[in-house]
Amino acid sequence: MSGVWVFKNGVVRLVENPGGEPSNGKKKVLFHVPSDQVITSYEMLETKLAELGWERYRSDSQLLQFHKHSSVHLISVPSDFSKLKSVHMYDIVVKSRNIFEVREA
Repeated sequence: MSGVWVFKNGVVRLVENPGGEPSNGKKKVLFHVPSDQVITSYEMLETKLAELGWERYRSDSQLLQFHKHSSVHLISVPSDFSKLKSVHMYDIVVKSRNIFEVREA
């Protein structure tokens, strides 16, 4: 199940977005603001996250996870970079403010 939790008029509901991509068909990319680079691999992402204090927490066949000792946050992404969707990118952006952005390709 994928989607976004929406709070409206005191009611919470899950709005499903199969595939996690926008309906307008434009591809999203994860952008690292300080280096002015598009993140193109997990090696690149892990390097940028390590600079911010994130460490690889757990790996299994389906997920890569990163955590920060100073935080309760956990970043979880699919182990296959080609399956990284905008919902995963926005999770990284929220947990690393002013460092990453999601942009249209």
